[in-house]
Amino acid sequence: MKVKILMVCLGNICRSPLAEGILKSKLDSRYYNITSCGTSSYHVGSKPDQRSIDIAKQHGINITDQRAAQFKISDFTIYDHIYVMDSSNYKNIIELASNDHEKNKVGHILNELHPNSNLDVPDPYYGGEQGFENVFQMLNEACNHIALKLKEPN
Repeated sequence: MKVKILMVCLGNICRSPLAEGILKSKLDSRYYNITSCGTSSYHVGSKPDQRSIDIAKQHGINITDQRAAQFKISDFTIYDHIYVMDSSNYKNIIELASNDHEKNKVGHILNELHPNSNLDVPDPYYGGEQGFENVFQMLNEACNHIALKLKEPN
């Protein structure tokens, strides 16, 4: 049975597609199903922001096949781990949870680096190219921790 992981940001075109692509590059798809979505419906069906595509490509990761989707309550049943990019995403997802089991699946991705700090991955959408590189580096480091943790025997 595959471990299912969901990466969540606001529009699912910048941060969460990068997180999805980065983590996919670190884990074997035979054992892990990694995808992403947004809390909003702004970009449903759209490919990732070109700047996210470009920065991923610079690091040898292809995210051009991804399409934006919106978080659904049924995702609590489907996914084992739900990583959010910021406190606003966390609040939006937690409000949809119907019990503690569902709530316990949700966590800030940067808590992998800074436990219990609930730090936000900044949204690079309105920033320049350097913002996308900075976000890539943050997510890459967090995904390294996630990959190491998941590869450990249970």
